[in-house]
This record gives sequence, C-alpha cells and structure tokens, in this order.
Amino acid sequence: MMLVEEAQVPQEALPVEALKAHLRLGTGFAEDDVQDAVLGSFLRAAMAAIEARTGKALITRAFLVTLPDWRDPCGQVLPVAPAVVVSSLSLVDRFGVSSLADPGLYRLEKDSFAPMLRPAGTALPTIPTGGAAEIRFDAGYGPGFGDLPADLAQAVLLLAAHYYEYRDETALGEGCMPFGVTALIARYRPVRMGLRA
Repeated sequence: MMLVEEAQVPQEALPVEALKAHLRLGTGFAEDDVQDAVLGSFLRAAMAAIEARTGKALITRAFLVTLPDWRDPCGQVLPVAPAVVVSSLSLVDRFGVSSLADPGLYRLEKDSFAPMLRPAGTALPTIPTGGAAEIRFDAGYGPGFGDLPADLAQAVLLLAAHYYEYRDETALGEGCMPFGVTALIARYRPVRMGLRA
C-alpha cells in the first residue's frame, strides 16, 4: 500500500494567531508578523506528529492510496480517518492503463477509526492481475482549525508551543512528546486488539 497526500494544509487554515496568543507573544508592534513563518512551520510539524500518532487527518484534504490487491474484497480499510468522501476508484492494469470504476459499485462506510470502501454488491471491483487500485478520497474534520474537536486543537497548540520553546534543544529523546499532548490525543489513537501468547 502506498499513501500520498495530494494536497497540503492551506496556510490560511493554520492557527498562527491562536498560537501567538497561546505563547503570549507581544502584539501591537510594527513587526507583529515576523514570526509567522516560523510559527506556521511549528504548527505543521505538530499537526503532522499528531496525525501520525492518531491515524487521523486534522484538516480536510485529498489523499490517494494505491493497493496491489484488496485485503478483503468485501471491504478495504482506508489508512486515514475520518474519511468524508471517496472521489474516485481507478483500476490500473499492469501496463499502466487506468479505468475509472463505476461509482455505483462501491460506497464509503464512515468510521472514526477505520473507514472502509465497501462494495455496493458482494465484492469490490476486481483489480487486474499485476495492476493496482487507486482510491482518491478526502479525509479530515473540516477545512479550518476551528472544525477540530477542542482536545485535538489544544494538543496541536501545546505541541507547537513545545517545539517553539525547545527549538534549539538537541538533547531530547527521539519521539519525545509532552505528557499533556499524549493525554489529549489518547482517545483518538487506534485501538490495537490481539491475543497475547
């Protein structure tokens, strides 16, 4: 499986002013926007880290997932939640020739953790031998930062502030995430179920 983010979070969706307020940066100066690019980069990094830990897209944008075969022809889990729409399903043969599948043959089953592409009938369209399926879909809580659940929004601000405050620190351990952020995102993390030996 290969996942590609086809669109980046737009600059205007980044809560730069909210982060400035969170950091208690001074206002009313002629150079109020001098830190905007830096704060924007920390917000992008914080959002990417939280998305990686939760498997959720925070701001709605387009994704493309390419699969060599269906894990289950009765339904394919999409790798990012919450999926809001499947815009297309293309079947690509081994020579790279692509054909759009009829949208009447599949549907999106929405889920907070594991949205699925489901067949309208008994099975998803057959993927050509040596080919692939390309699913284009949009996922996210909404087009703006204000669409996020309050705890996820707070986690983004806390983590971006942490990155800002420790921007020169190199001694922190790999994968270090403040406890407050970890606690806020805990309920959004995928549940792992399995048998212990």
